[in-house]
Amino acid sequence: MSLAEQKLLTQSVTKSFFHYLLPTLVGMMLMSANIVIDGIFVGNGIGSVALASVNIAVPVWSIIISISLLIGIGGGTLYSIATGERDTDRAQRVFTLSMLLVTIVIMIIGLTGYIASEPLARLFGANADTLSYAMDYMQIIFLWAPVIAWENTLSIFVRNDGGPQLAMAGLIVSALLNIILNYWMIFILGMEVAGAALASVIATAAGLLIYTIHFFKKDAGLKFILTKWKKDDMLMVSKLGFPNFLSEAGTGLFVIGYNIALSYYAGTTGLAAFSVINYLHTFVFLAFIGIGTSIQPMISFYYGAKKYESIKNTVKVAEITGLVLGISFLAIGWFGAGGLVSIFGVETEAIRQLAIKGITLFFTGYLFMGINFIYMTYYQSIAYVVPSIGITLFRGFILLVAALIILPLLFDTTGVWLALPAAEGLTATFLVLFARRGVMNRQWRSQGY
Repeated sequence: MSLAEQKLLTQSVTKSFFHYLLPTLVGMMLMSANIVIDGIFVGNGIGSVALASVNIAVPVWSIIISISLLIGIGGGTLYSIATGERDTDRAQRVFTLSMLLVTIVIMIIGLTGYIASEPLARLFGANADTLSYAMDYMQIIFLWAPVIAWENTLSIFVRNDGGPQLAMAGLIVSALLNIILNYWMIFILGMEVAGAALASVIATAAGLLIYTIHFFKKDAGLKFILTKWKKDDMLMVSKLGFPNFLSEAGTGLFVIGYNIALSYYAGTTGLAAFSVINYLHTFVFLAFIGIGTSIQPMISFYYGAKKYESIKNTVKVAEITGLVLGISFLAIGWFGAGGLVSIFGVETEAIRQLAIKGITLFFTGYLFMGINFIYMTYYQSIAYVVPSIGITLFRGFILLVAALIILPLLFDTTGVWLALPAAEGLTATFLVLFARRGVMNRQWRSQGY
């Protein structure tokens, strides 16, 4: 019996939830810290234009992470369902094929992105001031894309195999090393934006090495095996991971959309102000992903083991946790906006005031984000992906784009800041009013995975 089976079959739902949540939450927030740390060092060491340039290049991370989430979460979900059903052979086959698939796909994307870095930078919103910095950052990230994808994918499988503490340890090592390398490369070596990118990818490689420790544990279920490509497994991995792919792709669309809107309504001042907010958003956004990542192995395992009451209890505990986190982040934004802006070294008063105003409005969206991620993950974890895809499309694409077009016409830059809260709030309201009752009164049946 694997470590994941032992814990989920013997512990209470609440204990299991926090067993996964606490290290996952710390780990996810440290993952975002890698990007935020880049912003702090770039802003203080190079300047506001460089800070805006790195923010323009951030969608590159979204491209790589979206693919690794597509395969990692899809494979991890199928792995946990198979583990709950005691089908060890299928679990190990899914793990092996997932790692092979992510390697092939990301190598192709990395090479293509490196060659096309200039048109991509312009597509993401780069102008004459920011283009060279953005390209420097993007090219290094694309070159190291397989390492970033391996780290993200393997951390998901380690977590699904009952090792959330090790997943957290890898991210702690990565975050601490990133701080040291950023200081050394930017302030000592004077490598500017390229130094920030190198610091992030080298730190990510260190985290990947930490995860390999899991393979040496006696009760580890993760094993590479010789196996044939199975079309059904690969299709199911892609199907189950598609909502996370869309969600991360939506993050890239969010950055591009906000960059375009603020460039139009507030120029370079708007881009610089948004770069500060986006770094903070990355930190908070991954905290909510952490809740979803915590309940995914639990719900998938309980579904495979036919422990349906435990699934409902998991959702209830996650809802309370998501609301508490949302209120906490909103309070931090309202009462600490000035201090948050200051840590990025913003000197221009116009940028500072626009960023402070943006934080107080933008952070209202965090009241609703937890609910949306919980229900997206719930449907995905029981192999019922259509509602999960619907939630992702509406909150991250349809409603967000509509809000970015309509609200600024009515309220100028205030409308830009309110676009994300409007999209998240409308989605969460629908889920609470119409979906939650169905989830809690669900008549369980196999989804035929």
